[in-house]
Amino acid sequence: MRALCVAVVFLGATTLSAQAAADESVEEALYGVKYASRCEACKYLAVELEARLGETGKTHDVIETGYSLDGKRKRKKYAVSELRLVESLDGVCDRLLEYNIHKERKDSTRFAKGTSTTFRTLHGLVAKGVKVDLGIPYELWDSPSAEVTQLKSQCEALLEQYEADIERWYFGSQEEPLATYLCRHRVLRKGDADCLDDSGRAKTEL
Repeated sequence: MRALCVAVVFLGATTLSAQAAADESVEEALYGVKYASRCEACKYLAVELEARLGETGKTHDVIETGYSLDGKRKRKKYAVSELRLVESLDGVCDRLLEYNIHKERKDSTRFAKGTSTTFRTLHGLVAKGVKVDLGIPYELWDSPSAEVTQLKSQCEALLEQYEADIERWYFGSQEEPLATYLCRHRVLRKGDADCLDDSGRAKTEL
């Protein structure tokens, strides 16, 4: 009976997963929306967390922690403290809202900061007085897209699921890139990590 229940639950989860994939395929076909893969979400979590740690690691501050009867407290450099990690993790996924989707690119570099080639062209046309109708108000053109908003949501889910692994990397394995330690070796299955090898030179549609 228990085996049957497990099988039913597994079948239900598989059905829901297949339905979600089908819904995304329809949305991409109808609206050109292609959501981030798990690889892309993990990659940009790693990119932004390492960037944030680079910012917070520049200080030479020393912090005092703990309590003692003689009034002496433990002193530790902020750069190697748990406090630095906590502060770096706070809001790290919000940084992804600064990204735009560059639809002219066909690999993971389609997620990048800065205005896409397409929107630079459209803004240029508007500046010349050309009427451009995208079906949304002009003031919303530069708002985070559906892809970017979903990328942030995936980032938050990964952060919650793999926070302990990130802590282990921070305290003992920073000599290894976070994308390798976390994404390639822990989050992604073999064969699903191709986006980690995408270079800065983006593939574009011919």
